[in-house]
Amino acid sequence: MLTTLTLVATIMIAGAPAAVVFIPFAMLTGNATPLYNVSMGIVRLAFRLARIRVAVEGLERVPAHTACIFMANHVSNLDPPALFPHIPGRTSAFLKSSLMKIPVLGYGLKLGEFVPVNREGRVGSAIESVAAARRVLAKGFHITTFVEGTRSQDGRMLPFKKGPFYLANEAGAPCVPVSIFGTETMMAKGSMRVKPGMAHIVFHEPLDPADFASREELMDAVRASIAAGLPEWMRG
Repeated sequence: MLTTLTLVATIMIAGAPAAVVFIPFAMLTGNATPLYNVSMGIVRLAFRLARIRVAVEGLERVPAHTACIFMANHVSNLDPPALFPHIPGRTSAFLKSSLMKIPVLGYGLKLGEFVPVNREGRVGSAIESVAAARRVLAKGFHITTFVEGTRSQDGRMLPFKKGPFYLANEAGAPCVPVSIFGTETMMAKGSMRVKPGMAHIVFHEPLDPADFASREELMDAVRASIAAGLPEWMRG
């Protein structure tokens, strides 16, 4: 319980003054990068104080000065805050549209050009989300997606959603597979309790969508890369 309280309290105490200063700055200038950088710094601090460590491998494989699509597995609500601060530059991400309705946080996410996804499965909404993500990539920012679409209940990989691979084919951006493990023991699906521990993040070699004859082949290659960085029991 102490870890949970430390994590939440740090984000709230540090986040409130940051929001007061940097949200208006982003509104006035149209530049959300300072807001993003400060937010990532707060997350790093919160993790450190909560005794959540993050071990990162393969960062040298990420293409420099190139907008990429980071494709990760998903085992815990701790995955995004563990991953995002370690992505070079600024990333947007696909997220549940309901998060955009949370006061202050939702507005900050909108300023950061995060892409809401409607879980109803409507084709029109999916097309809109892919189009919004393409605009983000065109500005030089990354997109991060958890390709299973939801957290795994037991840590094993689930089937992938097709949306991120439509985006990859349309945008032609490098796809960087990312393996995440360790967070499943610190915050299980359905639980609000956070435990201290070590999160592991592995960045794999980027994949060029143009090298694959179909979305399915690209999907299989991404899955194989992610699986290679996970403990055997998580590979599905």
